[in-house]
Amino acid sequence: MDKARLQARALLLSYITVAYNTVEGLVSIAAGILAGSAALLGFGVDSFFESLSGAVMVWRFKGKNAISEEAEERTEKLAVRLVGYTFVVLGAYVLYESVSKLATREAPERSLFGVGIAIASIIVMPALYLLKLKTGEAIASQSLVADSKETLACCLMSVTLLVGLGLNYLLGWWWADPLAGLVIVGYLFTEAHEALVGKRQDE
Repeated sequence: MDKARLQARALLLSYITVAYNTVEGLVSIAAGILAGSAALLGFGVDSFFESLSGAVMVWRFKGKNAISEEAEERTEKLAVRLVGYTFVVLGAYVLYESVSKLATREAPERSLFGVGIAIASIIVMPALYLLKLKTGEAIASQSLVADSKETLACCLMSVTLLVGLGLNYLLGWWWADPLAGLVIVGYLFTEAHEALVGKRQDE
């Protein structure tokens, strides 16, 4: 597949990312409010940050053929930094939510909507992650590869949500959700460092 078609695929995947995560975020926040679940609210916010990262990619690839090679390189570097910043903001939010829930011993609420949302994300996100990763590698786009890792983080958040709700429901382990959240924080900050610092050292 030639570069132009790969770039068109990258743009389509970015549109899908924005659309899916916007719907997921709205539904998660609504379900979180109805259930009084901080975990679902946090997951909804995570979905909106994933939408933000996808929007950066739409900006990155839209009108791709109308810019020079030098302008393309500058756009690529800026896009990598912007995606890196979304990792930082998301990681800070998840860290705050996890520590707060551990401190207050706040258990995730039972929610069939929450379980359904988590399962849907676990099905959709891995496929989207692999498509974006392979496309990003094929066109040597560091920003799309970084964005694919944020999609993977969203999938991991879905697993965290599902496991946290399940362990709390079955075993009464209220701390399972915030503890898993802290593991995700480590992943997010590692990827933020790679996007904002690691790539800069390679230049």
